[in-house]
Amino acid sequence: MNPARGSDRTVRPGSPSGLRRLLRRLVPHRRQVVLAATCSVLNKLFDLAPPVLIGLAVDVVVRQRTSWLAALGFSTVPSQLTLLAVLSFLIWSAESLFEYLYALLWRNLAQTVQHELRLDGYDHLQRLEMAFFEAGSSGRLLAILNDDINQLERFLDHGANELLQLITTVVAVGGAMAWLSPTVAGVAFLPIPVILWGSLRFQNRLAPRYREVRERAGDLASQLTNNLGGMLTIKSYAAEAWELERLRQQSDAYRRSNRRAIRLSAAFIPLIRFAILFAFLAILVVGGLQAWQGALAVGTYSFLVYITQRLLWPLTTLGRTLDDYQRAMASTHRVLDLLDTPIALPGGDTPLPIGMVEGEIRFEGVRFAYEGRDPLLVNFNLTIPAGSTVGIVGATGSGKSTLVKLLLRLYGIQAGRILLDGQPIDGLRLGDLRRAIGLVSQEVFLFHGTVAENIAYGSFEASRASIERAARLAEASGFIEALPHGYDTVVGERGQRLSGGQRQRIALARAILKDPPVLVLDEATAAVDNETEAAIQRSLDRLTADRTTLVIAHRLSTVRHADRIVVMDHGRIVESGLHEELLARAGAYAALWRVQAGLRPEEALPL
Repeated sequence: MNPARGSDRTVRPGSPSGLRRLLRRLVPHRRQVVLAATCSVLNKLFDLAPPVLIGLAVDVVVRQRTSWLAALGFSTVPSQLTLLAVLSFLIWSAESLFEYLYALLWRNLAQTVQHELRLDGYDHLQRLEMAFFEAGSSGRLLAILNDDINQLERFLDHGANELLQLITTVVAVGGAMAWLSPTVAGVAFLPIPVILWGSLRFQNRLAPRYREVRERAGDLASQLTNNLGGMLTIKSYAAEAWELERLRQQSDAYRRSNRRAIRLSAAFIPLIRFAILFAFLAILVVGGLQAWQGALAVGTYSFLVYITQRLLWPLTTLGRTLDDYQRAMASTHRVLDLLDTPIALPGGDTPLPIGMVEGEIRFEGVRFAYEGRDPLLVNFNLTIPAGSTVGIVGATGSGKSTLVKLLLRLYGIQAGRILLDGQPIDGLRLGDLRRAIGLVSQEVFLFHGTVAENIAYGSFEASRASIERAARLAEASGFIEALPHGYDTVVGERGQRLSGGQRQRIALARAILKDPPVLVLDEATAAVDNETEAAIQRSLDRLTADRTTLVIAHRLSTVRHADRIVVMDHGRIVESGLHEELLARAGAYAALWRVQAGLRPEEALPL
């Protein structure tokens, strides 16, 4: 299942399964949950006390020396009113205190859970195989890590407290009313089954609508992410109006899905209010008749009238609270589905001390196919001796870069094995394996930060002197020092303030600083000019000394001095040998060389 495309599970968001999954995430914070819940309950109990005080005050004024407070020893009206004033002060103070405490506890809990889920989700994403990202959408993943987690945070911030206080109100007020007047209590509780039934009906119909809302939000985030990343292409093809229209359609789809949900959720509260109105009128009449007939004390009647509002009116918020709950559960499923996505390529347990790596690489009987495609590699065998430089060439789609991805365990093989110094790489610790391999690819990714920070990426403890030395070896120091702030110049997102050749040389400096025993160059000079290629080639000559180097090249001049050149075609090795040997054979390599040299068929091949 791919959470980036939404959950394929049959359990609908908002079901008990979603709540149970959320509660499991709260287990480490159960002490804070219990404290927050206790403060919510106590705050609501003190919040319900003013109607009691009003009833007692009416009882004092009407019955005076025979009031309920008089039975406690406060015989005069002034002493009774003084007691009520003191109780009012204490109750209001306690209510304010517990409101502060529950707000503090719930909000901090929400922030903590949000923080942990975002970190756990991102950490889990980093450990998923590359096929997961190629099948999904970065915009949808961003929506999960940002919007969905924020939605869950908002529910924990407010919704959990509202649910607890609503339950507390129903239990406390219902119990008090039943004790004081079973008849009035029965009338008061008449609309509650209707309200609950209506709430559940509404929420069951709302659940799929909110699932659609979250899906449309993911689509919109995906569109925005793609457009921001492709702004150069949009501008160069004058496609601003086209992209604006595409975004308008996505945004309008999101708006329409929200409208369908809002249309249903907005109708809930007005309908519930009518049920509450009839109950309140019935209590007003039934309780009033009982008080008039002397069957009910006037103070008790006053208390019942006020407390009925406290019982029934909060039920109008039930729709909004359940609405927030449904939104949160829809988001919970998306977030936790992401966390439950199995890691297809877990690392092994065998450590790989980088100082002990010699660098021999062997592909033995490897079979590999990208998902949904025919096998690319079938019984593939290749040995790269330690300390040697092997160039791999071939037409686009021949499987050259796939070898790099398999060596780095970005993808898993279906059969055979890949060994580093005689050890199967799937048994090695993944971090150790990748630290032993330095990759310089055609598509250089620079992070938003300074030049120095990008060179030191992956070697975060490197000194400034080491960074500058690596830049000199990569022949990058000249243009770096000419930048406005030298090594402290901010390169911009994806290094957009630098040219392609400059980015390539920074990537090369990054690999030099890492100083790995195995170096992989994947089309490292394919997108640069001849002058930059010559500079990079001089750097590579120094960098490849005394280490195993795998050079994936489109430009054959890059590999002409390699210890061995391997020619691939449709996942197979069709030729192998030195540059001069392969030219002499007049086979696939010679044909490629002739094309790149711009020769006519009758012209002799230059060595």
